[in-house]
Amino acid sequence: MEKLVYLLGDAEAGTPPQRRHDLREKIFDVVPALEAAGARDLTVTVADIEDPALDQIAQMNAHGLIDGQVSLWVDCLDDRREIEAVVSSLASRFAGYLVTESILREYPRQERARGEASPGVAIFTTFPKPDALDFETFYARWHGSHGPLTLLLHPLTRYVRNAVVRGITAGAPTLHAIVSESVASCAVVADPDQFYSGPENRKKIVKDLLSFADMTTMSSIPMREYLF
Repeated sequence: MEKLVYLLGDAEAGTPPQRRHDLREKIFDVVPALEAAGARDLTVTVADIEDPALDQIAQMNAHGLIDGQVSLWVDCLDDRREIEAVVSSLASRFAGYLVTESILREYPRQERARGEASPGVAIFTTFPKPDALDFETFYARWHGSHGPLTLLLHPLTRYVRNAVVRGITAGAPTLHAIVSESVASCAVVADPDQFYSGPENRKKIVKDLLSFADMTTMSSIPMREYLF
């Protein structure tokens, strides 16, 4: 099986999307069609959060492709035409990627209805490898250093790390990382003491991040997550 991630965008680059309840409903409406076309184990994240603390969180939208996303599994990458015909109708822009998934932390097992919002919020982030960095160093720093540090310092309830193999739709911006980090609430993300485990740790993790990522090409938005 292969994992595909489709990014959806209506907000212009540089403008954080908000209150996308309409996009959430559009995606929910086409879940049966996606599954009929061969999609399995869908994860939907949408910038539909209503929370005063959201305005206290830094948000970035480098490519105008982070109003929402749909990730899914297929038996064969080649058989995605019907899936993309559905996804392309959801937003004014979309981009698809073949990825390899690593789940560094998972929610505790519990019964939950299909499409029910996951607890808390998911910080959804995408970025490319800086041109000056070779792939060996990029992955050594992202996977070898930043992953363990993130789990140590951030109070994450779920951590899904997708390494991009390649873009699969025409004109898809170059990306190498698509990450979803879940926390209990926007208030936790907005509070440096809670989210970074203190100001000194904040400096440490930001320095580590900047060793393999460029903030000017990064997109990062708090979203709601829905599992199907």
